[in-house]
Amino acid sequence: MNEPDHAEHGARIRLAAGVRAAVMPGRDDPSVTLLPGRLALRVPILAILLALTIGFTAGSIAIAIVDYHVPAGLAWPLGVLQAAPLIVAARFPLAAWRIAAIGLLLTVFVRHGTGFMPWPVTAILALIVILFFVGVGADRQTTVGVGTVTIGGVLLPAVLLGMPSWFGMILAGIVALALTFGDAVGGRHSAVEELRRREEQHREDLARQAVLEERARIARELHDVVAHHMSVIAMQAEAAPYKIPDLPDAAKQTFGVVRDAAREALTETRRVVGLLRSDDEGAERAPQPGLDRLDDLVSAARRSGLSVASVVVGMPRPLHAGVDLSAYRIVQESLSNASRYAPGARVHIEIKYGTEALRVSVIDDGPRSTPAESQGGGHGLVGMRERVTMLDGRLEAGPREGSGWSVVAELPYGDPD
Repeated sequence: MNEPDHAEHGARIRLAAGVRAAVMPGRDDPSVTLLPGRLALRVPILAILLALTIGFTAGSIAIAIVDYHVPAGLAWPLGVLQAAPLIVAARFPLAAWRIAAIGLLLTVFVRHGTGFMPWPVTAILALIVILFFVGVGADRQTTVGVGTVTIGGVLLPAVLLGMPSWFGMILAGIVALALTFGDAVGGRHSAVEELRRREEQHREDLARQAVLEERARIARELHDVVAHHMSVIAMQAEAAPYKIPDLPDAAKQTFGVVRDAAREALTETRRVVGLLRSDDEGAERAPQPGLDRLDDLVSAARRSGLSVASVVVGMPRPLHAGVDLSAYRIVQESLSNASRYAPGARVHIEIKYGTEALRVSVIDDGPRSTPAESQGGGHGLVGMRERVTMLDGRLEAGPREGSGWSVVAELPYGDPD
């Protein structure tokens, strides 16, 4: 089979599949709601659809009885079949079209050879609206199948039984136009929904990436803290036999086990956390900062244009290394954000040593000048939340009433160093 024959064969297969999907109800039937989600918009549109359904149905019955002289016993069920499905077309377009098509085809056999067109104009109008919903809700293959069945299974019998062929061609064009317009609207709707879904997924991916990056950064910093303590343990265990005279052999052996375990733990920790270090971090082992360097942060913030005041409330106490480091990073990131988004602001830093937890608050009163356009950057709030969560603490961050920004963190002490 050459390429043109193969393409033609494939087109026939797709057409057959579309016709089958059109006439045979199944799980693939679209079940879509094209109505807006907001109640204020949904109710008026539903009211319009209800009014159209009532009007088209009543018109189809009345025209059939008055103008076409169809007995009322036939006009009522035929009118209902032709136009009433419009009420559910926005939710079940294929089901609505099947019912309407059956009503139109039955009318052809009831009125064959008795007039210019066998159907009331209101029934044709209802069909056009239903076909539009089919084009919006169904896939293109099914839409082509619906158009084929409508033209070949409804309009063609009407032409064969007395309707002028030229008028049948006009109706066929209207059918194709309604389906094409619906398909175009449905394609745009699908594209918008897909774009919205991808944007939402992208935002979620960025949020997950930010969390992972901050956790890796925290892990690297805590590794340096832990490495220091493990090194102290190893050195003390190594020196103990030399510091304590006449140490029993069992005690020496115990210190040897402690020393070896500390060294092994330190090696494994460095190996694992080393994977988290980026190339530009190298093997830096600078001591991790703490609140003893708060004055350095304040001086740097003042050089950047902020007016900073800091106060320590309560009696300072020894802090767990993780708490000390996290408090420093929270102040650092808060000042960095204030410098970036609130240039010239007055910033108040309070370090409060409470009974159960350390309270860190950084509050600014808003920018004095227009902030420079942000070029992106770190994930400050994400990092703060991860640090606070790691310590089972609490964080409140957000805009203040009026203007400015507030960051308040409570960090439980845990066991002091």
